[in-house]
Amino acid sequence: MTDTIQGRCAPGFERVRETFAANFSEGGEVGAAFSVFRNNECIVDFWGGFRDSAKSQPWTQDTLANVWSTTKGPTAMCCARLVDQGKLSYTDKVAAHWPEFAAHGKGQVTVAQLLSHQAGLSGLRTPTKIGGFYDHEKMAAELAAQEPLWAPGAYSGYHAITYGVLAGELVRRVTGKTLGTYFRGEIAEPFGIDFFIGLPESEEGRIAEMIESDGPVQSFDEIADTEIKKLTFTNPAMSPLYPNERAWRAAEIPAAGGRGSAYAIAKLYGVLAAGGEAGGKQLLSLDGIKAMSAPQIENEDAVLGFPLRWGAGMALNAEWGEYGPNMDAFGHSGWGGSFGSADLESGLGISYVMNKMGAALAGDPRALALTKAVYDCL
Repeated sequence: MTDTIQGRCAPGFERVRETFAANFSEGGEVGAAFSVFRNNECIVDFWGGFRDSAKSQPWTQDTLANVWSTTKGPTAMCCARLVDQGKLSYTDKVAAHWPEFAAHGKGQVTVAQLLSHQAGLSGLRTPTKIGGFYDHEKMAAELAAQEPLWAPGAYSGYHAITYGVLAGELVRRVTGKTLGTYFRGEIAEPFGIDFFIGLPESEEGRIAEMIESDGPVQSFDEIADTEIKKLTFTNPAMSPLYPNERAWRAAEIPAAGGRGSAYAIAKLYGVLAAGGEAGGKQLLSLDGIKAMSAPQIENEDAVLGFPLRWGAGMALNAEWGEYGPNMDAFGHSGWGGSFGSADLESGLGISYVMNKMGAALAGDPRALALTKAVYDCL
């Protein structure tokens, strides 16, 4: 399998290739890619394996994988850009932009609280099927009208899918554009980022087929031992194979439906790690980056059940070093193992994507090994 690995790295980063190869020979990888940017230059870019379960279609540099919650990073960047543009503030009440959101005592919820999973809307109270999330306006109206599952601001509870509806509607109320459209026009096209929130049919020929983990994975029913967890994880229950359906790929699902390459995601985070500028264009100001990644809450998350630190839509580095040794690093990871991260101290933007889902809820061993290899080479 290691002879299918392609790409390059800067001198001194050869260990990263060895680690990437080991994920195939020892870690059960089917298809994957890993990229690192520093000072807006790509210093590591490897890809290999196959983008389908039949192992008939080689993974290429521009293969597009569904990255699940890694999508939340680009979504948070859209909100941060609006803050930078003076069109939004993290201290704003959400209802100031979205009046209907004030129902059932949610009028005091701030934008920062919404983006850091404190709004109490991690799941829907009414029975919901996955197709419901393909209708953004309907989902947004339901969440706005819903009584929160807990007192907003009391603690965080990971908004696994609803985060994208909430952030997406906030962007739509401020700009008049859907989040996928805003991301495309404001970030993807100007900065050459090959990432989509809502995949055009023209890109279908590059997609990776998602493959279920063959390791011991807890079912969502097992994890859902509280009402909050049950409504978050099982209404509806997610299937790792939903992204193999065209309806999922076509829909704008800003919490879990983004598709891109490791190169594109690392390039995007690399812009942040370089201070927010690339090619004479500014994605975010340095102050904007720091505001987006400033801690909003640190606690045992009521949905995920382990300690987390949330910024304004960004996950802050955890004690297991998911984003390297610098605790100021930030980014977002996705179900199954993908991630994107930025470390301003080292100037690194890093991303890993794959199609074979990992079994770990957090801290995928393939991703951790690759990140460690990068920092060992510095």
